[in-house]
Amino acid sequence: MEQRTLGTGGPAVSALGLGCNNFGGRIDFAATRAVVHKALDLGITFFDTSDTYGYRGHVSGPGGDSGGARGRSEEFLGRILGARRNAIVLATKFGMPMDDEGRLRGASRAYIMHAVEASLKRLDTDWIDLYQLHRPDPATPIEETLRALDDLVRQGKVRYIGCSYFTAAELAESRAAAARTGLRPFITCQNEYSLLERRIEHDLVAEIEAEGVGLLPYLPLAGGMLTGKYRRDAPPPEGTRLSYRHGQAGQFLTARNWALVERLERFCAARGRTLLELAFAWLEAHHFVASVIAGATGAAQVEANVRASQWQLTPEEKAEVDRLATP
Repeated sequence: MEQRTLGTGGPAVSALGLGCNNFGGRIDFAATRAVVHKALDLGITFFDTSDTYGYRGHVSGPGGDSGGARGRSEEFLGRILGARRNAIVLATKFGMPMDDEGRLRGASRAYIMHAVEASLKRLDTDWIDLYQLHRPDPATPIEETLRALDDLVRQGKVRYIGCSYFTAAELAESRAAAARTGLRPFITCQNEYSLLERRIEHDLVAEIEAEGVGLLPYLPLAGGMLTGKYRRDAPPPEGTRLSYRHGQAGQFLTARNWALVERLERFCAARGRTLLELAFAWLEAHHFVASVIAGATGAAQVEANVRASQWQLTPEEKAEVDRLATP
């Protein structure tokens, strides 16, 4: 497994990471354990979760645990990792609502100090390798957030910090605030990026490259559109993400995306490759991508993702794919 660095000065991680959003919600404890152990056995060293993962309202669908609740993903990981905790870089997030009333949320100092203790307890660990603000909090000055996170690093409860859903302007503001106050900056930014979703190339990528921030792409397979499992004018297969996540189905199952997918499938067929291989290879061909976060609902899917992630595009292939993937 190729190793990369989480931003400037961050730890080394596997180029393919494990997204843990299915744990406790879409899949139960036994299935989660099988996925985690298979990932560890195959050399995946970056695990990405959130304090909200496990909530069925977050990832509802067939095969879920009827007892799913916020925090379940962290809880399952804490119970499963055991002595293998030291073998991975463990990332989690805070900031999304942890109650139905919306009182437990945000990026204020008071809430961060509460949220980190709850995550540490669920994860059954003394430290979090990468602690990420799940989304911007316009109600809290960014300096307050950074100062609280800096204190957690000084206390040894957190090693590095990152952000998610930030725009280029928000990331630039956070970096300027950190430089101005002598606080630790975010070393990673987690945003949607794939062959079918390239909007961050307009401005965020330039900011990431200029500041040495590592990108953690989520939805790298565009809700499954880049796996080859869906077909134009046919309903999504039962049990697939887009068969029950109707909002994402409307987002991805479009005429524009079908045209792109069919062009990319022809590119793959000419080289004896699959669309899944291309989805990973294209992301990994970008030097600013620190690790590609790919979720899984079974051990076989982990194996398939690891196999698919081994293709390295030549510069000529990368340029051709860039052209084909432009609407």
